[in-house]
Parts: sequence; C-alpha cells; structure tokens
Amino acid sequence: METKEQEKSKVDEILSKPYVLLLHNDDNNTFDWVISCLMKICNHEYEQAEQCAHFVHFRGKCDVKRGDKKLITSMKNKLDQSGLSVTMEKS
Repeated sequence: METKEQEKSKVDEILSKPYVLLLHNDDNNTFDWVISCLMKICNHEYEQAEQCAHFVHFRGKCDVKRGDKKLITSMKNKLDQSGLSVTMEKS
C-alpha cells in the first residue's frame, strides 16, 4: 500500500513534465477507436483511456499525457496519423 508521501511524489513527478498532449473532441472518431489509440500510442490502461474519451466527449478536451518534448511530439504525430485531433502545449 502506498503512503500519501509516495502518492504526492508521483503526482509531483507527473506535473513536472514540461509538455502536455491534449486530445480534442471531434465528430469523426468512435469511442472505441479513441480508446484503442490511447492504449496503443500513449500506453494507457483501458480504464484510463475510457475515462479520457468520456472526458473529451463531455468537456471538449483532455490532458492525455505529459512528458518531454521528444516523447510528446512523437505521440502527437502518431495520434494525428490515426485521425485524432491533438495539440501539444508547454506546461
């Protein structure tokens, strides 16, 4: 069982990543396709990918990954090629 300090450390590590990959809602892709792409390209577990897909659908966009410029650029390009609407921002 993780302690609160370990959980805080993981959250701090994630939030310290300089680039954010944002997935945007569109009218072209199915939930199943979005979930599949997030699992394959962003290494999400099914539940995480499903939550992101629902969040995007209802809120318009979702932060799906944080990382360094090289990682986020690579994932952005792959998601673009898969037909998803994504942007990259410096956090």
